[in-house]
Amino acid sequence: MIIISGKDISKAYGTDIIFEDVCFGVEKGDRIGMVGANGTGKSTLLGIIAGDIEATSGDLYIRNDINIGYLRQQNHFGGSGTVREQAEKSLKHMFDMEKELERLQLAIADHESASFDRDLEEYTRLIEEYEKKGGYTYKSELEAMLVHMGFDEEAQNKEISKLSGGERTRLALSCLLLSKPDVLILDEPTNHLDLRMLEWLESYLDGYKGTLMVVSHDRYFLDRITNRIFDLGGGTLEAYTGNYSEFLVKREERLEAMRREYEKQQAEIARQEEMIRRFKQHGTEHLAKRAASREKRLAMLELKEKPKLRQNKMKLSFEADFKSGGEVLEAEDLSKSFGGRKLFDHVGLLLRKGERVCIIGDNGIGKTTLLKILMGLEKPDDGYLRTGYNVEFGYYDQGQLLLDENETVLGEMKNAYHLYTDTEMRSLLGRFLFTGDDVFKQVKDLSGGEKAKLSLLKLMLSGANTLVLDEPTNHLDIESKEVVEEALMEFEGTLLIVSHDRYLLNLIPDRILELTEHGLVEYKGKFDYYLEKSGRGAGREADGEAVKQKGRSEAEELELTRRLVTDSEARRKAGKQQEAEQRRRERRAEAAENRIHEIECEIADIQDEMALPENSTDIEWMRERSTRLAELEAEVTRLYDEWMELQQQ
Repeated sequence: MIIISGKDISKAYGTDIIFEDVCFGVEKGDRIGMVGANGTGKSTLLGIIAGDIEATSGDLYIRNDINIGYLRQQNHFGGSGTVREQAEKSLKHMFDMEKELERLQLAIADHESASFDRDLEEYTRLIEEYEKKGGYTYKSELEAMLVHMGFDEEAQNKEISKLSGGERTRLALSCLLLSKPDVLILDEPTNHLDLRMLEWLESYLDGYKGTLMVVSHDRYFLDRITNRIFDLGGGTLEAYTGNYSEFLVKREERLEAMRREYEKQQAEIARQEEMIRRFKQHGTEHLAKRAASREKRLAMLELKEKPKLRQNKMKLSFEADFKSGGEVLEAEDLSKSFGGRKLFDHVGLLLRKGERVCIIGDNGIGKTTLLKILMGLEKPDDGYLRTGYNVEFGYYDQGQLLLDENETVLGEMKNAYHLYTDTEMRSLLGRFLFTGDDVFKQVKDLSGGEKAKLSLLKLMLSGANTLVLDEPTNHLDIESKEVVEEALMEFEGTLLIVSHDRYLLNLIPDRILELTEHGLVEYKGKFDYYLEKSGRGAGREADGEAVKQKGRSEAEELELTRRLVTDSEARRKAGKQQEAEQRRRERRAEAAENRIHEIECEIADIQDEMALPENSTDIEWMRERSTRLAELEAEVTRLYDEWMELQQQ
């Protein structure tokens, strides 16, 4: 059942076309992930569907009986009130129902009332609705929701005006989930979530009964919660079934098929143009007509579009100017508190040259603070810290606080690396997709992804041998994340990274360190190893099994598998038959072309012979040659018709 559809949706700001003539359909229960490079219009399209943004042109249909909940990337809440008070506003309909139930209870207590029957009927209807909407559990759901989103009892009483941007986003997400809309539209919901929050949100969305549309650059998240992908790029939208990993395979298969079809058509056009050239070269009236006919057909041919290459990627690489000593960092019994609140204590760490270490931990545990202490940017309350010989730190700050907001892009880079000429620096900025007048933008006007790329360029030019990175893939689109990961894999220096990007955590580290209040817990492997050893992977598998059992019985699973195998085998056989038939047609067409070429050569020879003066007096010979010429022209006409029919099949 289609509940949302768009036909020829376009959006432009002045002459800047974001996307054009986009068409899509959303069915009830769809779980759609929207992907594409930064700037392709993902958030814009979500805003159009949610009613926040007006399309430049096109038709949008939304069923009247559905309500949409929309999580924006920014601008969450204003005014006063506490975290809990804001969350309770999402459940106002439940509080209103309770007040009405209390009123009706008092009314039906008077059995002699004239409105008793009507009030009793309304009370019965309302109590059923109250139970259906979770009237006996919503308060515990509210409490659990806030705790899972990082708001303990103390944080729930915090004024909204004092919340950070990340806390506001988490509160907005909590309120939206509590309201239980028919359609959830989420724009980058995972940006400010730690690993525990991410896993909880994925489990929650697994059980969500409505329709989901989400923009996210979290590949793990997209793999787990989506069953369709909308790929925005080049001003168009392509829809795919399956999760993100399946989409990658299908997109490559589609692009490869398009490439083959395009090259096949181009080769055929070249063959036709060569035959036209040969026909014209012979100069006979018959072949001239054939050439004109072919030219007409070529002019009417619907040309296949050349597959577009993916959007340009930034070109990132890290090279150290010199090597460090064998031991890069040594720390013992580090502790840190803020305002009487302990972040961590008993933190010990030995980091050796060439190691790749990732630090994970809950939000607010002090991961960023620990990085700054290890680099000497902040002092610990207690503990011992030693930096090794020849260690040169390169720091990536997730908040981009090392950038001057009032500088231009070019000015920011020139201030940091003044020995580069403007031309050299603009060339480097071009590698990071800052082209033309982009270099004169002020830093404060850049998107989160653009600021991240600017910081990565500064880091690349630093020549540091020890990279300390705080959430280096935040705000980057998926292709840019992959560029960062590849550059880190090729870096020969030392890496110390704070991240909740599970793809990165499964690719980069030799070991993972989990920061807790009482120190670092070491896991000598990547993220999957961490899940296994920490016991957090088992719960995920159990959840998956529960979902399977809830959805289908074992017999139903077996029958579904049998049907899928049978259907797959039938499709495979049909595909092979089609391929064999296509090969037969191609062989027949090739044979016809070869025979046409032979006949046309013979026709040309006969015409040349008949044009000789010495043959013009031999009437019998000329009659035989004319008869043969007519036979050949009839045969070549038949072969042309056969060839054209084969080409059209």
